[in-house]
Amino acid sequence: MIEVEHLSKIYGSTVAIQDVDFSVNSGEILGFLGPNGAGKTTTMRILAGYIPSSTGTARIAGYDVHEQSMQVRQRIGYLPENPPLYPDMTVESFINFVAQIKGIAAGDRIIKVNSAIERCQLTEKRSVLIRKLSKGYKQRVGIAQAIVHDPPVIILDEPTVGLDPKQIIEVRNLIKSLAGQHTVILSTHILPEVSMTCDRATIINRGKVVKTDIPANPTQDSPLKSSYKIEVEGDITPIIPLLKNIPEVIELQVNPIENNYHSAISILAQPNQEIGKDIAAIIVNSGLGLLEMRRDRPTLEDIFLEVVGTGEVK
Repeated sequence: MIEVEHLSKIYGSTVAIQDVDFSVNSGEILGFLGPNGAGKTTTMRILAGYIPSSTGTARIAGYDVHEQSMQVRQRIGYLPENPPLYPDMTVESFINFVAQIKGIAAGDRIIKVNSAIERCQLTEKRSVLIRKLSKGYKQRVGIAQAIVHDPPVIILDEPTVGLDPKQIIEVRNLIKSLAGQHTVILSTHILPEVSMTCDRATIINRGKVVKTDIPANPTQDSPLKSSYKIEVEGDITPIIPLLKNIPEVIELQVNPIENNYHSAISILAQPNQEIGKDIAAIIVNSGLGLLEMRRDRPTLEDIFLEVVGTGEVK
């Protein structure tokens, strides 16, 4: 539904994004993840037809963003980081105004406006002036204006920035409800945003895509190594060579615990390898007590830090 190939944007001597490649499948929610200043907003603006790219191509629903701009705009809903709202209009009058701008026929307009208001849970606020709404409700109005014409593609740029925890949960649930009926790309620098909302993630850093096709909750098929934390009772000296000889083991560390021959063992294994049964068998067959064994699966944060670095991430 969304195809981006070798997209670049250059402002004078400043490269905002360079050779960006990714795609989004129909009905999917893709998290476009990166630190502040990585090039997320620039990419979203190009996809929305707000600014042109310097080189490369982007297609939405088969239409070229640059050469077929009007066809693309008819098929997208766009929520920029700061929603373009008119504070002195009521919620209903504003959504109706946007529906007119987007060319919805007069006979369909009432149905479309009511549907957008209901889907965004704005029914009780439909007659309220937008300037009197909380930021969370303003974000809902922003999403309502993006979906009022029922577009196949929705582009959301930092949709929960500045919201309180309750508002964040509400907006996340709203975005998740769009999946299936719409294809959604959501840019953010907030890791839980992707884990709790998206199907996949693409990571951008310093204007370049550094990782793509990452499961939002990478419990399987992760490119990172697996780790096991084990606590054993007894003399572990004889089993250390046996554990190291497991083919998938990369690294093993022993941390003695001053408590009746207890030891903590950390094992690092190859990615996507389940060696827990082998570890347990060696320990039990040696007559030692297996007090605890835990596998630490890689998280989206682990992957993010692996490819972007260890700078602070919100």
